[in-house]
Formats: sequence, structure tokens, C-alpha cells
Amino acid sequence: MRITVNGEAREVEADVRTTLLDLLREHLGLTGAKKGCDHGQCGACTVLVDGRRINACLSLAVMHEGDEVVTIEGLGTPDRLSPLQAAFLHHDGFQCGYCTPGQICSATAMLDEVAKGWASHVSDDLDHVALDDMEIRERMSGNICRCSAYPTIVAAIREVADAERLAEAAE
Repeated sequence: MRITVNGEAREVEADVRTTLLDLLREHLGLTGAKKGCDHGQCGACTVLVDGRRINACLSLAVMHEGDEVVTIEGLGTPDRLSPLQAAFLHHDGFQCGYCTPGQICSATAMLDEVAKGWASHVSDDLDHVALDDMEIRERMSGNICRCSAYPTIVAAIREVADAERLAEAAE
């Protein structure tokens, strides 16, 4: 199958039963996305497919022929972190770090959803989504942190969201 991962076109041979998560980890050596529950309940395997966040453990790799997949490895590098990666470090938005790649991928897509004006279940105004702490928590509810670093995760996301909002206002 052909798939683009982190901007690189790849041709991979895998069994049709291989999940996207196993393709990334076992066939391509991209171990950032984690196998947590293997049931789509914890979010540790969250990656971006064509800009949308998905649980890679629930999706067969063959379903993504021709898609653009971005993993945590594609969001930044140790020398050039993405804004969310830097904010997670600044706010200590992790403890054991197991869920962190999925949290950051999910938060990346969440900020894009908000920029597009997509409402959530807790959005008060469907025409103008205000990204308060309750909104962030709702949108990130599919990503579990067993160490309970939630306050610092929310603070990291808020920092990036506030910086993006200020940048937009300055334009």
C-alpha cells in the first residue's frame, strides 16, 4: 500500500488485518504513538489522518491508502519543537509521558477544529467557539492521562490557543 507519513511517501507491504498503529510502530519504526488499551478508549495512539485526529488502534492500515498521516514525530523535532510540544515542556504537561504523543496530536487537531469554528457539546455559542478550560477538557476527553496531569495539559493547550488568538488579532 502507499501512504504518506510525516510528509514522506511510503510503500509498505502489510497484512490486511494490520492496524494503522501497528503499521506505524512495527513496519515504519515510528514508536511515538502508543498502544495503550487497544480498544480506542485511552487516546494514546492518536495520530492525524488528513488533518483529523483518529485512534490508530481502531483503524486498519489499508483504509488509509493514499492518506496523509502525521504522527508526533512529524509535528516537530528535538531541535525545533512544535508550539504544543514546547508548551507541554514549559507547563510540565506530562508525568510518565506515555500519553503525551497522543495528547499533543489530539490537541493539535483540536486547535484546528476550533479555528474552523466547530462546536462541541459544551459550546455555548455555536457561531463563536470560546476556548475556555471546560471547552478544552471536553474536546480532549478522548485522551486519558493515567498520571492525572490534566491541569498542566490544559494550561499548555491554553498557552498555545491564547498565542494563536493574539497572532490572529494582530493580523
